[in-house]
Amino acid sequence: MTVSSIDDLRALIREVPDFPKPGILFYDITTLLKDADAFREVIDRMADQVGDTPVDVVVGMESRGFIFSAPLAYKLGAGFVPVRKLGKLPAETIEVEYELEYGTATLEIHSDAIEKGQRVLLVDDLLATGGTVMGTIELVRRLGGEIAGLSFMVELGALNGREKLDEFEIHALLTY
Repeated sequence: MTVSSIDDLRALIREVPDFPKPGILFYDITTLLKDADAFREVIDRMADQVGDTPVDVVVGMESRGFIFSAPLAYKLGAGFVPVRKLGKLPAETIEVEYELEYGTATLEIHSDAIEKGQRVLLVDDLLATGGTVMGTIELVRRLGGEIAGLSFMVELGALNGREKLDEFEIHALLTY
């Protein structure tokens, strides 16, 4: 398939009803990712959205955020830093506990991953309620990083995550 529009990209995302529980419509991006042209188009378009914004480091959130953040860092000429679930990083870390719709979770980052004043682009596959990205913002700020922007492949508008993040430049490729 030739990918030339956002609608072409949207058509490659499989919608799975009642997953992971009844009443949820899950947007499965694996069907888009397996198409080399579509995946390349997504990374190129996400980079275009960032534009000329200076970025020193791209932070990707575990785990699907890594899919987009590493190639985006390469494309932008920036470093890549992973934010992981608790217990996954080998050196000294700082951590943050954040709220999920069904409880709490903990994220961590190496304590030497970001230098004071570095411009940081946060990247994840999906913006839903904003909990994960808010926790990641706290970690970056605690290390002295400046948030250059937030970039997502998909935004679920009905979950209002954007409202919690209105002080930031937000880029979302596809909105549902």
